[in-house]
Amino acid sequence: MAKLTGKVAVVTGASKGIGAGIAKGLAAEGASVVVNYATSREGADKVVAEITAKGGKAIAVQGSVAQAADVTRIFEETKKAFGRLDILVNNAGVYKFGTIEEVTEEDFHWMYNTNVLGLLLSTREAVKYFGPEGGSVINIGSAVSSINLPGTAIYGGTKHAVDGVTRVLSKELGAKKIRVNSINPGLVETEGTVSFGVIGSDMEKTFVAQTPLGRTGQPEDIAKLAVFLASEDAGWVTGELLVASGGQR
Repeated sequence: MAKLTGKVAVVTGASKGIGAGIAKGLAAEGASVVVNYATSREGADKVVAEITAKGGKAIAVQGSVAQAADVTRIFEETKKAFGRLDILVNNAGVYKFGTIEEVTEEDFHWMYNTNVLGLLLSTREAVKYFGPEGGSVINIGSAVSSINLPGTAIYGGTKHAVDGVTRVLSKELGAKKIRVNSINPGLVETEGTVSFGVIGSDMEKTFVAQTPLGRTGQPEDIAKLAVFLASEDAGWVTGELLVASGGQR
């Protein structure tokens, strides 16, 4: 039997990239998946189509995690479609890099509202839906919080916050049998890193040169860890930050 048969998962920001990879990975192991998206309906529908074509179950639900009303609706639609909730993957995130001289209030609130507030709102709502058997919350942080790259003061700050929130909530929610962990990816080849100009650039070459495993990550690399953390295989794991960077430090 697949590891997640009968489970229901919400994956935020799952229309592309790491989120899409995780949604497909969870579905391949038997979970019914809510593919959340903020703007890209086309991308979310594509992910759903790929899942259902392989015999899995998935629906697309629009909503910005930075808006409490949207978050409420995402979980209401999950309950309506699948009747329960077992797994939340807080993947939705935005990023922009720049020096301290380039910091703006707008960028600060844009990144913190999605990357931190959105994670908190989604987790707060998910706790209402997890059953007496508990659940698994998987936050997607970033290796930036351990590498501390110049030019990432705001973005890196949000991911340091994710690390802290993960550890706090693991203690706060443990009594409810809710496990809270974070996957902190290094450089991963996604639509975002391609359009951002990182993939194929000197920056990618520098990152790969600093990576003991000698390559850029793929969404599937992260998806496999998400499946592990969502499953009973990780039943004794909570409050952990799994750095998935190919060894880059």
